[in-house]
Amino acid sequence: MELQSFWKLCYTSIMTPSIIFEDNHLLVVIKPQGIPTQPDASGDADMLSILKSHRQASEEKPGEAFVGMIHRLDRVTGGVMVFAKTSKAASRLSAQLKDNQFTKRYLAIVTSTPKKNSETLIHYLLKNEKDNKVDIVGMAVAGAKRAELTYTINETRNNQALLEVDLLTGRSHQIRVQLNAIGCPIVGDRKYGRPQTAPTVPLALWAHQLSFIHPTTGDNMKFIVNPPEDGAWINFDFQRKSHKTR
Repeated sequence: MELQSFWKLCYTSIMTPSIIFEDNHLLVVIKPQGIPTQPDASGDADMLSILKSHRQASEEKPGEAFVGMIHRLDRVTGGVMVFAKTSKAASRLSAQLKDNQFTKRYLAIVTSTPKKNSETLIHYLLKNEKDNKVDIVGMAVAGAKRAELTYTINETRNNQALLEVDLLTGRSHQIRVQLNAIGCPIVGDRKYGRPQTAPTVPLALWAHQLSFIHPTTGDNMKFIVNPPEDGAWINFDFQRKSHKTR
């Protein structure tokens, strides 16, 4: 069945990786918070390795199966991601990402309400590899990368605000750094937010929506995955979008 668009959502708290769409070219998954996107120094299980193992087992592939990483999420961020199952799909999806045909929308709960209801934020970021932290610097600083996003206030409650964030560039820690720069750190952010945040409070940042063009069929693909119904998210009554397929 040819799909002109595809919407997918999950209502429950996600503790383990879940595949919500798969064909011969793509894997669309829900990344749990706490799992790295790719192998890192921790040696912990990561999404890329988990999906390679999935392909080996489900398709009985000898040797290492190909899985192409198109974009990343910070370890502490959960939500929807897409991976490629072929090099052609990986190349075409990466081109869409570069040409801004690849839409990523996030939900974030911040500890104070922004002064403007909606705004585009532009900063220049420089990553400190030693501390694994990103700083805002002048545009002329060597290695600085332009970072752009837009946010809209969805709801406010108890001095906190739920924001919808459209990411226009894909820089490391971008949303966390840029929102903190306007005095609105994300709930649970112990790296860029308030130091008194308890270690048990999870980061209230969730990759909510992903849209792109299927690399071989040309169909418009759209996936929506709701954040967990616990933690800071339960304080807001935003309408969780319903499943639609057309």
